[in-house]
Amino acid sequence: MARIIYGFSGEGSGHATRTREMVNYLSGLGHELRLASYDRGYAALKDDFDVMEIEGLSIASADNRVSVFNTIRENLKRLPAEASSLRKMKSLFNDFKPDAVICDFEPLTAYLAAHFDVPLITVDNQHRMRYVDHEVPPGHEMNAKLTRHIVEAMVPWPNVSLITAFVPGETSNDHSFIFPPIVSERIRRLTRSEGEHTLLYLTSGFDSLLPVLKSFSREKFFIYGYDRDETDENLRFLPKSQKGFADHLASASAVIATAGFTLISEALFLRKPYMALPMDGQFEQELNAWQLTNSGYGMGCESPNEDAVGHFLYRRAEYRQQLQSYSEDDGTMIKEYLGQLVADGAAMARQFKNQQH
Repeated sequence: MARIIYGFSGEGSGHATRTREMVNYLSGLGHELRLASYDRGYAALKDDFDVMEIEGLSIASADNRVSVFNTIRENLKRLPAEASSLRKMKSLFNDFKPDAVICDFEPLTAYLAAHFDVPLITVDNQHRMRYVDHEVPPGHEMNAKLTRHIVEAMVPWPNVSLITAFVPGETSNDHSFIFPPIVSERIRRLTRSEGEHTLLYLTSGFDSLLPVLKSFSREKFFIYGYDRDETDENLRFLPKSQKGFADHLASASAVIATAGFTLISEALFLRKPYMALPMDGQFEQELNAWQLTNSGYGMGCESPNEDAVGHFLYRRAEYRQQLQSYSEDDGTMIKEYLGQLVADGAAMARQFKNQQH
């Protein structure tokens, strides 16, 4: 067995969803774990696991575009709290004496793994932009380089990287491995069907899309993200509900939503054609949208006008046919490999670490 510190990003919900799956599996094998996160990640898992709340980095946005100035400003405000988190985490490392650190894009645990000479295993989708060969969307070459440098800065010295991706690829080294995305048990239990509605999940910055949707009067659009409960012509706004959203996802004819990795992965698992609306300035979402288009599972769209939405809706049957070849997995492969890495006091992870010195 092994003692493991598991740090995961608190941004969004995808990191916490993936961490829950992995931690449940590792706990079931008898490993002893201590978790660390912040914000939504901490809130999502604190009632079920031993989670230390730390300060974390965040990305500020406005009008569906990353704000570099606000991102820097907000993170500078957190420096005192980050110093306190560092002291707490150092104390945890000293007292718990981990055999391995697992990091889902959380920098504090990653840096401390190197400081304490502990093997570091990454489990995330961010490292595909660092260690997986991929085609860069035209016009985003500089963003691709910048994003790679950000990933390197956040997690500088991983010994093994387990990378989730919905499009296969070749890795650039012998310590990185690609697996299908991990979807939650809640999604895996859903019964797939094909209803009459298109499901939308929208955040701020997409108000101009609403009149476009109304022009498709024969279509039904169920919209989450506005936290409203009302009907406006063919638009049905729905209040926040995890169960309601999941049920409408399972029965949707298609999905139009932001280009986050987790929701795309869930939709593809359920064989739903997907129109991805990437956040301007966030390269990972641009890449998600680009790969979605090239795979034939749906399309990316930076400006969702009437022509673009019509093109997507018209091709739903074609996307569904292509989705029959989508390679899904219930998480067994990545879980079993992680289990091998941490078995016997993380002997295999330590071997990877020793090979890199």
